[in-house]
Amino acid sequence: MDFLPIRRALLSVTHKDGLAEFAAFLHKKGVELVSTGGTMKFLKDQGLPVTAVSEVTGFPEILNGRVKTLNPRIHGGILANKDVPEHMKTLEEFDIKPFDLVVVNLYDFKSALEKHLDPLAMVEEIDIGGPCLLRASSKNFNSILVLSDPSYYAEAMEEIEKGGVSIEFRRRMAAATFRTTSNYDDMIATWMAGGVQ
Repeated sequence: MDFLPIRRALLSVTHKDGLAEFAAFLHKKGVELVSTGGTMKFLKDQGLPVTAVSEVTGFPEILNGRVKTLNPRIHGGILANKDVPEHMKTLEEFDIKPFDLVVVNLYDFKSALEKHLDPLAMVEEIDIGGPCLLRASSKNFNSILVLSDPSYYAEAMEEIEKGGVSIEFRRRMAAATFRTTSNYDDMIATWMAGGVQ
């Protein structure tokens, strides 16, 4: 798929910089916004209509928020290749709507390191759902745009204004996202290798 129209977006971010403007832009373009927890509250406070992830999954957040987006109704909508009829038929069969855009940035593990939290508190700062969403979206850049940092919002808006996001931009964002998750995992691995009590 050379040019991807953006109709449905999943937003779940730690850093809210630029999010109000970007989400308002998406809403103006008729994009359905789906979100979680703090991000959903932030968007609602901006007066934007938002669908809760729990409405999509039919399942509430559990384990103190450890499990929110790890669900076939989310990941099926992200990983389906829109150029493969069998994938689209499967989505239809299970009543799963595809996503076109995933906007995720990760829990701030670096700040947690700087606070010298105890090991049990540190592990709660390790993002699980976020990296899963980012990696799934990056893998499927043929059919979805992933944005892992607010610095990409302006360029994404320029792309969306054209009526479709180019494959070149999607691939570049996927590569940047894999670098982000790689660096994030490396930071966590280095901390763990230092000895967790």
